Amino acid sequence: MAESRELGEPHLSVTIDCRLWRLLNSRRESCGNYTYNSGEKRSVLDVGNMNDWQKKSPLDWETYMNKLVKVVAIEKHEYEGWVLTVDPVSASIVLAAFPENEKVSISFVMGHAVQEVEILKEGDSEMKQRLSRIFAPKESKAYSPEELEKRKNDLKTWLETNHIPVTEQGELGRTLCVAGVLTIDPPYGPEQCSSSNEIILSRVQGLVQGYLEKQQ
Repeated sequence: MAESRELGEPHLSVTIDCRLWRLLNSRRESCGNYTYNSGEKRSVLDVGNMNDWQKKSPLDWETYMNKLVKVVAIEKHEYEGWVLTVDPVSASIVLAAFPENEKVSISFVMGHAVQEVEILKEGDSEMKQRLSRIFAPKESKAYSPEELEKRKNDLKTWLETNHIPVTEQGELGRTLCVAGVLTIDPPYGPEQCSSSNEIILSRVQGLVQGYLEKQQ
C-alpha cells in the first residue's frame, strides 16, 4: 500500500529506508558508506544487538521527529543531526545534517547500535519545512490550458519551419506526432518525447531541448 503513495508524502522516507535497512540487516554488513543517485552521501552503522531504543513504541520514536539529537552508538561512536524518520521495524534512525556550503548529509544509524539518544534542540517551523523537502521531488511548473496550447503551437511551427513533418493527435489534438514515429505530450519538453526508435528519440529530444533553451 505504501508503494502507491506519491513522492513527497511523509511516509515516503520510511518506505525507502525500510527496504535499504532490511537488505543491510539480512547481509549483516559492517560500517560503510553508500552513494545514491541523488548524490547525497549516506553513512551506515550496523553493529550490536537488542537494546532499550529498539523496545520503544512508534509513538515514542515520533517524539524525536524534526529535532536535533545526539546519538551515542556502540564503540562510543557519536552522531548528531536532525531526525528525519525512525524505521518502525528496525528502529534505525535517519539523521540530516546541514554542513556549511555543502549539500545535505544523510546518516543512517542502525537501531541495534543505538545506546542513547539525547534531544539537543526543538525544530522550528522553518526547519520542519526544510526537512520535509529533502525527500520531496522538485516541483514542476504548472501550465494553464492557454499556455499549453501556445507551447504546442510554437513548437509545431518551429518543427515545420525546420522541415520536420508534424501532426496533431488525440481528441483534443494535444499530442504532437513527429514523422509518424515519435510523439510529444504536454508540456512539450524533451522528457515528454516518446518513440520506440532510440536514434530518432535522441535526436528529437536534442532538437526540442535546443529550441526551448533559445526561448528562455
